Amino acid sequence: MFHPQGPTFWELAEQCLSSTERGYDLLAPKFDYTPFRTPDFLLEGMAKYLGGPRSIDAALDLCCGTGAAIRIVRPLCRERVVGIDFSQGMLDKAREHFPDAPGQAPVELVRGDVLAMDFRGQFDLAVIAGAQGHILPKDEPRYLERIHAALKPGGRFAFLTTEVPPWWTLRWLLSRGFNAAMHVRNLIKRPPFVMFYLTFPLPRARELLEAQGFDVQVHDDAFSGKWRVLKVVVATKR
Repeated sequence: MFHPQGPTFWELAEQCLSSTERGYDLLAPKFDYTPFRTPDFLLEGMAKYLGGPRSIDAALDLCCGTGAAIRIVRPLCRERVVGIDFSQGMLDKAREHFPDAPGQAPVELVRGDVLAMDFRGQFDLAVIAGAQGHILPKDEPRYLERIHAALKPGGRFAFLTTEVPPWWTLRWLLSRGFNAAMHVRNLIKRPPFVMFYLTFPLPRARELLEAQGFDVQVHDDAFSGKWRVLKVVVATKR
């Protein structure tokens, strides 16, 4: 489904019934042919707010998956790019992709949990693309604390988000229906599969970031048409 080279319905079902890590290991070879990969035009829309070529030393791509965001952050960096993900399968695909990514900075791929990162003041920029749904609300403060620790003073954390739509809209109904199905799945099947929609929305994201020590700027003019609901958030470590 999705694409002739994408996963079948049964492959997606197997992924969903696995743990999050195992599910993405299974999906990795075909992930780039699914709508779960953040489209390039959205990444490029975010990139407009991140600076010019070789304007920073180092960037961190959180939950990097197959490395789609490496393509936008590598040209910004003079010294290094680090991608972190807990799925070895996704990292293996990222390793295939990054030699063709623009830019010259060395790329390091690390297997690990973003909630347990131990980077300290090493990065000028951290980004995440399409993976906030893997962070449960109860873990968001710890997630932001780890990002804050990884950034240098004045370092930035950039991501895409939106506001929660009205409850009567199709977008609200579809996302809440999917989330309800995932909660039921996780009640009856262990280990859980953690992936939810409409997570880390505004204004909650701003409140959590400011509480963690970030100054927050929201760019609400990055996209047009049906994508106008998406905002680019750039949070700067005080």
